[in-house]
Amino acid sequence: MKRKKKRFVILASVFLVGVVAFVFYYVASIYKGLEGLSKTADHSPFYEVKAIDEKSVEPPKWTGKEPVNILLMGVDARGTNKGEIPRSDSMMVVTLDPVRDRIHVFSILRDTYTEIPEHGKNRINTAITHGPNTAMSAVGNLLGIPIQFYVYTDFQGFIKLVDAVGGVDFYVEKDMNYESIADKHEYDIDLKEGQQHLDGITALQYVRFRHDAMSDYSRTKRQRDFTNAIAQKMKSTTSIMKLPSILEEVSPYIDTNLSVNDMWKLASVGYQSKMEASEQIPPMELVKETRMGRAAVLAVSNPKELKEYIRNIIETDAPGQSEEGKPNVEEAIK
Repeated sequence: MKRKKKRFVILASVFLVGVVAFVFYYVASIYKGLEGLSKTADHSPFYEVKAIDEKSVEPPKWTGKEPVNILLMGVDARGTNKGEIPRSDSMMVVTLDPVRDRIHVFSILRDTYTEIPEHGKNRINTAITHGPNTAMSAVGNLLGIPIQFYVYTDFQGFIKLVDAVGGVDFYVEKDMNYESIADKHEYDIDLKEGQQHLDGITALQYVRFRHDAMSDYSRTKRQRDFTNAIAQKMKSTTSIMKLPSILEEVSPYIDTNLSVNDMWKLASVGYQSKMEASEQIPPMELVKETRMGRAAVLAVSNPKELKEYIRNIIETDAPGQSEEGKPNVEEAIK
C-alpha cells in the first residue's frame, strides 16, 4: 500500500513538473513572439526615415486607465525597394475603452486630403511615408483624438494572420471579380456571393475589392467588418492556444511601437470588450470631392464638425450605462 502511494506521489510530481514546464514554455513563446513584433534598427521598415521621424511629436503615453487609440496601417509593398515606404492602402483607428469595455473602429478613406505635420497638405495615405510618428500625428489631428500606438503590415502579413488562425467563416455579400493584369494575375479577385470559409488569399481579395459603384466607401466597410470577424476568431479557445505559432507566422511582416506590457494590457481589455461602433471617416455628409492639381481628393467640409462627430461616438454611453465610473474622455480628446 505504501509502495503504491509512493508511486502515485512520484507520478503526480512528474505530472506537475510537466504542467509547469509547459506553462513556462507557452508564456515564454508568447513573450518572445510579442517582443518580435516591435522592430529595431535596420529591421524596421522605417529605418531610413526614423531619425527624421523621431524629431516629430512623440505619441502620447497610455496609462492603461483611459481610452487608447491604435492606428492600423496596411500597405501594398509590391514593387518597392528596401528602405522605400509605400503609401498605406488601408488605415483604421481602433479605440478601446478599458473602463466601459467598449471598442470603436474608424476606417479612414485613403484619399482624404488633410494636413501632414511638417509636410503640408496631402492625401492621408502619404503620411506613413514620412514615418509612423508623422502618420499618428496626422490621423490624430484629423480625428481630434490622441493616437498612442501604431501597427503596420503588408499584404503578406495579412495573409499569414488569416491562415494562422485557420481562416474565417464569412458571408460575402455579392460576386466580386477583377483581373490584375499588371501583376500577372497574382492578385486577381474572384469571389462568389454567400457564406464561405475565407483563407488568407481569398480574405485579401475580399478586403481589397473596390471595383463597384461605391469604390473605396464600400471597401472600407468590408475592411471594418472583416477586422471584427478576425477579432472574434482570435478570441476563440483554439486561436488562444495557437497564439505562439500565430505570432511566429506574422512577426516578420509586422512593425509596431507597442511594448510587450502594452500588448498584454490591450489583450486583456480587448478580450472583455464589446464592439460598439464601426464608422467611415470622413462620414458621407462631411466629404467634399475636390482636386489637388489634376488628382481627385476628398476634403473634409467642416474639420471642427468631424472632430465633434468622433467625440460624440466615443462619449456616447452604451445602452444601460450609468454615469458612475465614467472615464474622463474629455481629457483624452483634444
